[in-house]
Amino acid sequence: MSNSLQIGLLVFPLVTQLDMTGPLQVFSSLPGAKVHLVWKTLEPVQSDTPLRIPPTSTFADCPQLDVICVPGGYGTDDLLGDDEVLDFLRRQAEGARFVTSVCTGSLVLAAAGLLKGYRAATHWSAREALPLLGVELSRERVCVDRNRLTGGGVTAGIDLALTVIAHLVDPTAAETIQLRLEYNPQPPFNAGSPDTASPAVLAISQDRIKVAKQRRMELVRQAAARMQ
Repeated sequence: MSNSLQIGLLVFPLVTQLDMTGPLQVFSSLPGAKVHLVWKTLEPVQSDTPLRIPPTSTFADCPQLDVICVPGGYGTDDLLGDDEVLDFLRRQAEGARFVTSVCTGSLVLAAAGLLKGYRAATHWSAREALPLLGVELSRERVCVDRNRLTGGGVTAGIDLALTVIAHLVDPTAAETIQLRLEYNPQPPFNAGSPDTASPAVLAISQDRIKVAKQRRMELVRQAAARMQ
């Protein structure tokens, strides 16, 4: 494999850090890969946890990437109308081998017009948003449609990155990284999907995100209108 393989993850204020750090750990385990954390400036960005993330490259200095990955989080809402971000993604997508996302990062790719004519996955709470942006919704944990790979919820980022490695190199490379990370999930509960969570747990979750979801859907509608 070429030593010049370039992989970039977008970082931004209120990114869900596990959306980014899960794939970051996988990609950083690939021999010969150079991984970049990309944002408008090099000033640390505040994630949705106490963790602050220092970018390693600006949009202006970022090399052409082989893989671009957009994580999710409530911070994606403000990216849906951010021309600087959307233009950067469009430019990178022209030369990238794989254009990818985790969670609600797929909404940003869609707002940039990069998922038109593709199937894509997203977090369960944002599934109704993708069709408004002209994207066919997939309920898969990792959706592969040509060179567009999108992960569903937060923890799907690890699965997404391993899938990318399998396509980028081969399945053995992905399995070797999986073993290194001892990625062998055995969750203590079966509430990781709205299909399996109890009605009570689902109701609590939906109530907690109700206001934020309303704001997101309004921004999605505005993004969809700009795409007309």
